[in-house]
Amino acid sequence: MTDKKIPVKQPANQQACSGNPGSSQACHAPDDNISASRRGFVKNMGGLTATSLMGTAALLTNSDDAQANTEWAEWFQGNYRLMTDGEKAKAVARLERRYSSEYSKKVTVDSAPAKDGVLFGYALNIQKCIGCRRCVKACVKENNQSQSDKQETEWIRVLKMEKGEFTVDKMNDGYPGGYGVQVGGNAYSASGVVLEGEHYYEPKKVPEEDAFYMPIACMQCEKPPCVKVCPVRATYREPDGIVVIDYNWCIGCRMCIAACPYWARRFNWGKPALPKKDMNPKTHYLGNRPRMKGVTEKCTFCIQRVRKGRYPACVEVCPVGARKFGNLLDPESEVRRILAKKRVFRLKVEANTYPKFFYYID
Repeated sequence: MTDKKIPVKQPANQQACSGNPGSSQACHAPDDNISASRRGFVKNMGGLTATSLMGTAALLTNSDDAQANTEWAEWFQGNYRLMTDGEKAKAVARLERRYSSEYSKKVTVDSAPAKDGVLFGYALNIQKCIGCRRCVKACVKENNQSQSDKQETEWIRVLKMEKGEFTVDKMNDGYPGGYGVQVGGNAYSASGVVLEGEHYYEPKKVPEEDAFYMPIACMQCEKPPCVKVCPVRATYREPDGIVVIDYNWCIGCRMCIAACPYWARRFNWGKPALPKKDMNPKTHYLGNRPRMKGVTEKCTFCIQRVRKGRYPACVEVCPVGARKFGNLLDPESEVRRILAKKRVFRLKVEANTYPKFFYYID
């Protein structure tokens, strides 16, 4: 995140000083540029009390400017999970007013907590997936991701991989030819299914011949490496297993992106492009509420839906029923039955992350 500079004019009685340390007009080093970013602001303002900072905020933003005052209030709020219930209610109300004004529609910001006895899990039948990417588009619409021709954020990534095999007739092919082949002929064609597939494809018809599809999103790990590396604890695991991000507390260091072995996180290099008409007004504080420039975002299992007893959008829209979702602590849930009866595997188990996103085949 870049540090914006806010010019601050020194009061007349502070522009000159007597030079006497004991005088009421003792000299102070003027700071004409106060950083508005969280990191720069704390650095420049660390010596002031919270009360004086709030007073300064009101003066700098002009108390008649509702949007500016709202943004300043967001700067001063604490980490969401450390807030009291009253502080959370004020933060939610503040966001609802701002979003409703910005997007010209009634916007609600839910703050429903995790329910006791619930641990969400996901299962995907990779034999059924046809690579239509409807899940991707449904996720974009539901979760208020950036939507424009120049900038579109997608939390779900569908990999297209070719089916192939090693063949005897290619044994003597390769480079260089003849005796002493260093690169075998089977290197130039699909040789079984591997993870290094095509991330972006636009076929006229799916499924394509000899193609295999593997969707990937946040695995909602039980031991999430992204949480371990976050220097400000902006991302953390909720009691129901969903790994969330406190957008107002994120400093944009992108360490979580580097730590994630599943390519699951996205960074907003610019302000997300979210048209008013496409904005989903039913949001959650830790989920699909509009994000800002300089923060990380990712899948949250549609937290605004699943905590209300609904399926994630990608599950509802899948035309072949390849996606299943449920409570891992309920022996009668779809996910638990799949784990008990199907051939199941998890991606990159060697990373010791214990994903709650399972792949299975019939």
